[in-house]
Amino acid sequence: MEITGRKENPILNRVEISWQWRHVGSPTPTRKQIVDAVIKLEPGATIDRILVKSVNTRFGQPLTSGDAFIYNSRDDLEKEPKYIIERHNNLSDAAPEPEVVEAVTNDESDSESVEIAGGEE
Repeated sequence: MEITGRKENPILNRVEISWQWRHVGSPTPTRKQIVDAVIKLEPGATIDRILVKSVNTRFGQPLTSGDAFIYNSRDDLEKEPKYIIERHNNLSDAAPEPEVVEAVTNDESDSESVEIAGGEE
């Protein structure tokens, strides 16, 4: 990841960074990978105060760019819309467990008792 622009916004108590990521031979970076890279590049940044505001990948090019906001405190970050905060709260959680679907067996005794609507008269 390469930071292409950095702007301090004292009104909203945040640092706004623009970035580029060349990912030749690999897919578009995930939001978690982007947050981890911002933590490494921006001193004092923590996962609970970073929002990835935009991610844009160019068609046919291994280049992704976007914007990230690093807030001074969690209270400042809470001014963002709730759906954006929810999206970023899931980054710190573990990956969700896959849903287990039980196989349904069709016993012969059950199939005899089931009446089929329509068909023979």
